[in-house]
Amino acid sequence: MAGSANREKQHFEFFGPHGPAILMLALPAVVYGLVIGCNKESCLQLWPEFRLPSPPSGLRLYTHEAFLAFLGWFFGLVALHLLLPGQNVQGVLLSNGKRLTYKLNAFRLLVLTYGAALYFGFYTRQLDLGWLYDNFAPLLTASLLFSSALSVYLYVSSFKKGALLGSIGNTGYPAYDFFMGRELNPRLLWGTFDLKEFCELYPGIIGWALLNLGMAHKQLSTHGSLSNSMLLVNAFQLYYVADAVWNERSVLTTMDITSDGFGFMLAFGDLTWVPFTFVTTARYLVDHPQHLSLAGVLLVLAVNALGYYIFRGANGQKDLFRSNPNDPRVAHLRTLKTERGTSLIVSGWWGTARHINYFGDWIMGLAWCMPAGLTGLSAVVPYFYCIYFASLLIHRERRDEHACRVKYGKDWDKYCALVRYRIVPYVY
Repeated sequence: MAGSANREKQHFEFFGPHGPAILMLALPAVVYGLVIGCNKESCLQLWPEFRLPSPPSGLRLYTHEAFLAFLGWFFGLVALHLLLPGQNVQGVLLSNGKRLTYKLNAFRLLVLTYGAALYFGFYTRQLDLGWLYDNFAPLLTASLLFSSALSVYLYVSSFKKGALLGSIGNTGYPAYDFFMGRELNPRLLWGTFDLKEFCELYPGIIGWALLNLGMAHKQLSTHGSLSNSMLLVNAFQLYYVADAVWNERSVLTTMDITSDGFGFMLAFGDLTWVPFTFVTTARYLVDHPQHLSLAGVLLVLAVNALGYYIFRGANGQKDLFRSNPNDPRVAHLRTLKTERGTSLIVSGWWGTARHINYFGDWIMGLAWCMPAGLTGLSAVVPYFYCIYFASLLIHRERRDEHACRVKYGKDWDKYCALVRYRIVPYVY
């Protein structure tokens, strides 16, 4: 009876309780589609004439070597995370009245691994980073197999006695719960190693930066030089990764950590989707180098700077207000008092749009794709990131909207009347 009641009141995402079953097939197909849809031999073209791509010759989808390399990368990072010093930080208050302690050292691991790749790959030339490009599809398959196996473990282990379940993935529909994740904070090693937080920022995010570096190495070895477009993409995305891991503490307050369970959605998203789709522009530039003019470089830099200014300015203002609303830098902001006793900002950055930070984030994503298209690009695949990211942010905004409406009730309607736009001021 309790399960039936839970089903009736549950808010389902992703097209209802059976939608995730389709997504678990469609999402991996998209990642493989990017490999087939744009390669060294051909690329999907929509204009000036429609042209389908041809699968790359000699394409291998699986090798033992790539699978072992992926396992070595994942468990090597686990070992480094456990052995290297880090800051111990408490997370948010959970529904059981407890706070979990997290060990944070992602920035140290980024410096160590990325620095080693630069030194051995570019300075001493003892490491062929171009191997990452040559074995991209097998590495993708390895990550998919691993994230799928991890998801099975997470689902089965979530039925253990005393597991704290998330607020979304406990509906009684197996496919939906498997996708969304049942257990909120699965941990190993007597509760000292948090699987979800680790996967959120370590192997996938840092791996994305190293894959980009591998694409740069392959372009250098193939063409004898690095294009300024490849340098821009690597620099922009490395800075984004470094900023994310430097501010690792802020991830502890995100929806992924505080309310979503750990299931296929996050496991696949963290370990497969992020590194193997976000690298698409750099992978394209290996075989299609774009040499931008000075004006083109300045334009791309300006767009990225604008996005970062909005993104970091908005997030910084919110974080400062949360930590110290009396700080002179935020004390002037107008707020809406809620019945919960909290305040919602209705001026400054957050008076322009309810998710103005998303707008800045997307503008940065556009700048990451622009280096592949300023010289007459007709292929659409290198722009996959900013196209996908727009849909992701709209969906995420809708999720936040529902959660806030449940949380604040009528006060949320008052807030929306004061801050009319969702993401893009005066547009959406």
